[in-house]
Amino acid sequence: MQHDKVLILDFGSQYTQLIARRVRELNIYSEIHPFNKIPSTLEDYKAVILSGSPFSVRGDAALHPDLSEIRTKKPLLGVCYGAQYLAHFSGGEVAPSNTREYGRANLSFIKADEGFFDNVSVGSQVWMSHSDTIKQLPNNAVLLASTNDVENAAYKIDGEQTFAIQFHPEVYHSTDGKQILENFLVNIAGLTQDWTPDSFVEETVEAIQEKVGNDKVVLGLSGGVDSTVAAVLLNKAIGKNLYCIFVNNGLLRKNEFESVLNQYEGMGLNVKGVDASQRFLDALKGIEDPEKKRKAIGNAFIEVFDDEAHKLEDVKWLAQGTIYPDVIESVSATGGPSATIKSHHNVGGLPDFMKLKIVEPLRAIFKDEVRRVGATLGIDSELLGRHPFPGPGLGIRILGDITAEKVRILQEVDAIFINGLKKWGLYDKVWQAGAMLLPVNSVGVMGDERTYEKCVALRAVESTDGMTADWVNLPYEFLQKTSNDIINKVKGVNRVVYDISSKPPATIEWE
Repeated sequence: MQHDKVLILDFGSQYTQLIARRVRELNIYSEIHPFNKIPSTLEDYKAVILSGSPFSVRGDAALHPDLSEIRTKKPLLGVCYGAQYLAHFSGGEVAPSNTREYGRANLSFIKADEGFFDNVSVGSQVWMSHSDTIKQLPNNAVLLASTNDVENAAYKIDGEQTFAIQFHPEVYHSTDGKQILENFLVNIAGLTQDWTPDSFVEETVEAIQEKVGNDKVVLGLSGGVDSTVAAVLLNKAIGKNLYCIFVNNGLLRKNEFESVLNQYEGMGLNVKGVDASQRFLDALKGIEDPEKKRKAIGNAFIEVFDDEAHKLEDVKWLAQGTIYPDVIESVSATGGPSATIKSHHNVGGLPDFMKLKIVEPLRAIFKDEVRRVGATLGIDSELLGRHPFPGPGLGIRILGDITAEKVRILQEVDAIFINGLKKWGLYDKVWQAGAMLLPVNSVGVMGDERTYEKCVALRAVESTDGMTADWVNLPYEFLQKTSNDIINKVKGVNRVVYDISSKPPATIEWE
């Protein structure tokens, strides 16, 4: 199938992939390319969006793309850095803001006759994230919107289909951001909205068949949404040539190894369970640094899959349930300048000794898109509704070194917390929840005895994509009951705290 395409030029913002996600929510196909690697086949794209960036247009390291084949020739939207770039290099002025402009703001003025802000009202909330500001608009510019603190919040270049906004329409907190993108892409640029989960399944199955052919593929299942959807998608494409392996890395939730194997019964997948828990614990012995732990877990996964792949004849591919947020936070998906936040065990390729090529059918989509694709594939809604769980498992929820005893403690705590959310009808109101075992002991009193035991932190967030998240205001009664149950039932814990930080500035996981 052929779709209208949007080209998103990446200037290194951690929000760049969110732009792609919002565009896809409009059922419009989008691709991201580095600002300095503009595709030669520009005729394939009907509109272009310039992303934000951690850089300043005023600095020596300013990212300077050649837009000569885009500007005036295609509808163009600059976001944050993109807006400042268009202003700075078109006769406007960009200067440091008197105050760092971060967080929520409200539109105080809208010019309504340009179509860009159709169905958007004065007072609409937008999300700012910049330290520079546009002091003077570029030549031939028309002011489209302001906030109380940012006069030049949006503008248009007269005589062109070139628009620019200082705020981020792609983030959840810009309440009419999706409407603004739709106004630009559909009403102004004229793109067709025909990219859907059904079309994604059809095209991905065809792409897998073309890429893999009759080769055998081994896939690591985790029991989560991503790997399950990847498995069903691959199974639809290659059937009996897919071999699924579920590894117990010793860092799973309580009883998860058995329950995950049971859930795949009847799904038509060829699944083998491998208990490698001691191997992972040995690899992690004495390691405290979060990045080193992630690398150790990743290396152990590779070794296990290499061993298991050798037990199968003629396996040539390793499939993974990698999705966009994994890639974003590890390294730029496109080779652009995005900053690394943390490494993911399933991102970054394979060592030379492992003779398997990689196939990642979900690499280009976000968690909510994965769920919609899973629904299209007929996967049970309860499975699709499972909270995200990190690939390294409890290994990054135990701060400091990892031991079997610490894993036991956290498994017990986690089970009480998650089961409690389900019993209280709160599980489906939370995007992700988990417990963290902290590397500190605190004084407590149990009966007439003084204790000096572990502290655990409970974490529950609401989100749509994992890129931004707010902590969930769980009922005090639930927190009280959960805390009492943990302290009374889990030997080794005498204190429970609740994490009330949002992302950003914090991350969802603690490591």
